[in-house]
Amino acid sequence: MSAQQLLDVKGLKVHFTIAAKSAWPWSKPSILKAVDGVDITLYEGETLGVVGESGCGKSTFARAIIGLVQATEGEVVWLGQDVTKMREVARRDTRKSMQMIFQDPLASLNPRMTVGDIIAEPLQTFYPQLSKQEVRDEVKAMMDKVGLLPNVINRYPHEFSGGQCQRIGIARALILKPKMIICDEPVSALDVSIQAQVVNLLKSLQKELGLSLIFIAHDLSVVKHISDRVLVMYLGNAVEMGTSQALFAKPMHPYTQALMSAVPIPDPQLERNKRIQMLEGELPSPMNPPSGCVFRTRCIKATPECAQQKPQLQGTSEHQVACWQVALS
Repeated sequence: MSAQQLLDVKGLKVHFTIAAKSAWPWSKPSILKAVDGVDITLYEGETLGVVGESGCGKSTFARAIIGLVQATEGEVVWLGQDVTKMREVARRDTRKSMQMIFQDPLASLNPRMTVGDIIAEPLQTFYPQLSKQEVRDEVKAMMDKVGLLPNVINRYPHEFSGGQCQRIGIARALILKPKMIICDEPVSALDVSIQAQVVNLLKSLQKELGLSLIFIAHDLSVVKHISDRVLVMYLGNAVEMGTSQALFAKPMHPYTQALMSAVPIPDPQLERNKRIQMLEGELPSPMNPPSGCVFRTRCIKATPECAQQKPQLQGTSEHQVACWQVALS
């Protein structure tokens, strides 16, 4: 890929220490492996979709990249510099070029601040030398860019719909002119029609501003529509990655195949006749994940050798899968 590489994440792990519930003081704490060694790269102007069921570590992975959660191990290399090894002052400067849009649009906005103050806050933090009029002009220009009328600048978040609140969150993320935005399920709390508007807005802003996006979602149809490449996560691990076209045309990992089979088909006849691949069993606890392949306890193709060693992503730059059975076939 000829575009500039912005982000290179290598072996990222996020483990949380959970205190033992036992009354005995010598009881050992448990380790919750929210993210357990994930690698990605992100290029200028690219969208990387991240999918997986609830609890698979998508949001924790995203928050570790941007610095809201401390990484236990691994590297987050942003424009050639490892962010995890930076001092706080230096890391603060990188935050101007890495921003985030959150899942719940209303909960992510301060209810005591007006829309204008919410969008202006990043500017006032990073560019205190700007005058009030300069800040206000920047805010109005950004509101217009995301489809908000300038005359609502003095209103409060509770006066807006969910879709409008998400536009406010997008404006706040864009006001510093970042190179990358992490979208943590930005449309999951919105109506279907509003979802399409927000996704199309993100795509048009990406094209206009040259943004790179990490787009986290449950809805595979949305991910297919917006993503150039897709990462599939299960229990804190990367199980499949590839271009959107290759992965949706031929999913190789049994977990990805199960996710794809659950996507509704617009044709009623095909929808009635399709075979849904149900996942057996319960999602294992990240405090006690299975040995070897973490998906083996729910996999229809699992063999005894799957319990011996954890598979790594293998394949070409177009399509990679972490599965012993696929690798051997």
